[in-house]
Amino acid sequence: MKSAAPPLVVGLALALGLRSAYRLLASGALTLDLDIGRRLQPLGPLRQAIAAPREVVFDVVAAPYLGRTPRALADKLQVWERASDMVLAAHFTEVKCGTTTTLETVRFERPEQIDFRLVRGPVPHLVESFVFAASDTGTELRWQGELGTDVWALGEWWGERVARAWTRAVRASLHEIAAEAERRTPLGH
Repeated sequence: MKSAAPPLVVGLALALGLRSAYRLLASGALTLDLDIGRRLQPLGPLRQAIAAPREVVFDVVAAPYLGRTPRALADKLQVWERASDMVLAAHFTEVKCGTTTTLETVRFERPEQIDFRLVRGPVPHLVESFVFAASDTGTELRWQGELGTDVWALGEWWGERVARAWTRAVRASLHEIAAEAERRTPLGH
């Protein structure tokens, strides 16, 4: 007759399994796309005023995708496939528990908009856009999107955490884009 595993062993195994699943989800290595109990939530909008023409701002965002990716971005971006108006790219983002890897299609509509669609990552559904609008002082860059998770309230809980980290990463990117576009723009453009 076999004896049952002690409750402590079962509890440890369950905790390790949950921790491993969390890490796989958070890193983007595991995407659960069950399409059951899908909950959608908006991302943004975030706005960034940039003292540069929108063509310059667009080029700052698009250049690493459509041209040669600079070495300085090698730890953040890898373009897997390029076409004239669309790429398939892996993004690497540092978050609290390590590095999250996402695989996204990126479409370019010069100079108005750049659209991203998640192919693989920590959630089953994510679309986002950078919209470039000319303004009196240069450009208003607006980011917005939609994030979707499955499994009702549990997925919504997960989505809120992913949305916070995603928004933080985009906010930092907007500041970097503004600084680079303004650096490339002569005073009084």
